[in-house]
Amino acid sequence: MKNFKYALAALALGATVVSTTSCRDEFAGINSNPAQISKADPSMLFAKGIIEFEPAGYLLYYYNSPMMLQWSQLASPTGGYTAGFTKTTATGDQGSKYISVLRYVRDLEHYRSQLSEEESAKLAGYAACLDVLTAYLGIFDSDMYGYLPFTEACRAPYGGTLTPAYDTQESLYKLWEQQLNDAISTFAKDGLTMTGSQDLVYNGALAKWAKLANSLKLRLAARYVNIDKSKALSLAQEVASASCGYIDSMEDVMLFNKGTSNSDNNNDLIYHWSNGFWDGMAASTNMMNFMVNNLDPRVRFCYQKNEYNSKVIQSFWDNGKDIPHYIEANVEFTEEGGKKKFVAWKGAGEPWVRYYGVPVEMDAKNNAALYGDWFDSPRFQNTDAAGGNLTAYTPYSQLQQQMVIGRYYNFKLPKAPGEPVTQETDWRIWYGLYFGAAEANLYLAEFKLLGANLPKTAAEYFAKGITASVQEYDKLAELNKIAYYGKTYDYDPFEASIELKDGEIDAMLAHEDYQLTGDAALDLEKVYLQQLINFTMYPNEQFVTARRSGLPKFNSTLLPRVDYADVPVSNIPRRFDTGNPSKTDLMYEIYLKAYADQGLTLTSAGSNETAVLNSERLWSDKGNPQWGAGPKQ
Repeated sequence: MKNFKYALAALALGATVVSTTSCRDEFAGINSNPAQISKADPSMLFAKGIIEFEPAGYLLYYYNSPMMLQWSQLASPTGGYTAGFTKTTATGDQGSKYISVLRYVRDLEHYRSQLSEEESAKLAGYAACLDVLTAYLGIFDSDMYGYLPFTEACRAPYGGTLTPAYDTQESLYKLWEQQLNDAISTFAKDGLTMTGSQDLVYNGALAKWAKLANSLKLRLAARYVNIDKSKALSLAQEVASASCGYIDSMEDVMLFNKGTSNSDNNNDLIYHWSNGFWDGMAASTNMMNFMVNNLDPRVRFCYQKNEYNSKVIQSFWDNGKDIPHYIEANVEFTEEGGKKKFVAWKGAGEPWVRYYGVPVEMDAKNNAALYGDWFDSPRFQNTDAAGGNLTAYTPYSQLQQQMVIGRYYNFKLPKAPGEPVTQETDWRIWYGLYFGAAEANLYLAEFKLLGANLPKTAAEYFAKGITASVQEYDKLAELNKIAYYGKTYDYDPFEASIELKDGEIDAMLAHEDYQLTGDAALDLEKVYLQQLINFTMYPNEQFVTARRSGLPKFNSTLLPRVDYADVPVSNIPRRFDTGNPSKTDLMYEIYLKAYADQGLTLTSAGSNETAVLNSERLWSDKGNPQWGAGPKQ
């Protein structure tokens, strides 16, 4: 995937593409005549920019996310942690995503340059929206690679260079802040042309675009917090006091789908991509126990139920087979003649008793005495009474793929071996949430604790953020029609559906772990932990939050990080490899200079020298705490 990254940089960075609907025609328009582009409908350029906006594609979830999750210890590989978890793999879908929208920014700039000043001004709203999207994607891309070619990029068709220089991450943060501020000012102007039908995000509501732009400044503030704390707090204060407001309710969240019909013959736009991902990752026992013990409804939206319903359990017992001890601990049963009979679930009951994580301890798979109930696969297999229909059942909870994709992952109801299959195979139109009220309020809770002059208390922002997070995930689960939402499939009489129920948010917030109590260090850890939970479905944002907060923290009373004697935290990466550019690449010398200026050694996937990916940090990471050290105050 690195070779693709460099090919993209060498071609697309300098050029602009009018239409990109698949890898097949990614570069089809590079040599397009600028005169033809100038005749394009500006609203269509804007709409195409939205269609191409994709901050986290398939390769991020397939390659990048498992690394991020293991390095931050926020999920567990289903085969358990081994000393090789620090090794990098191929990467993708990060580092150049902003190009997909920036090319339309340049096209629109050229189009407007041929108009009168008055006519050009009417189109400023379209340009401001695209600037908001490129700032969003630019922040995302720079998180793992630092410097990016931005100011000179995508200008070749209009007299610019095919070899754009890299901008420093520090200068890019300043540029994106200015873009967001300018966009907010533009959205407040009268006389702007805006075709609502071309705006898949907000249907032409520029006041909502302004709130999004203002809220994105909080992402910048979060990344500044350990570099320039006063700058971070100043940005937070600007956001909270801005007359345009910020995303503070479900009505303003950036949540949309890209279409309901396949007019472009591109199913990815409607259903998201169709490849497998996350198959080897599951919840960690530490994270799962924390959420279940606190009755956090998000556990049901971010993770899958395990496959041990009451009938599956009974089928194991009928065959004289044991079930995992951690599952049986939640079962009330009778026993007669050596046979167990399921009576009821203990404790909180369904659906809570269907969620379990995988241990984070090193080499747990090799310790069958302690951990066999997670890793000894023959224990999870059962047959019918005649010894046929061998079936395997997953006892723990994997990450919820149905929240990320609308096809490929068909749902099959777990049943006792040999029973008729119940399966959902329909493709589901996919909805993505890209910025919500939860993210904004949890950032504000953090900055209030760090000393920002904000109008509400940290506790108010904290409670609002958690509440919004649950509500947003519930809405996404409903829109994306994930398994068990609003239905039980009429198989297991003890089954419970997973949608948010009345009173659940209040019950969750009543737990001490979900309240700020005045202990400065503990309160800050609680806020960061809630940010991590909120970002469960957003691998990059979760990783950045773990990296800047030092969570999970060693010896934490909330969510402790496990210390590996054979793998010191200084050997756990904090960024991805640079890759090795080809000497024949037009950008070769520019790549080398960009890496050298950042103090980065050229590295490729699979190297054992992972310590360099910890010690040679990007500018935005240099002030952050080491893994497990906990937050700076």
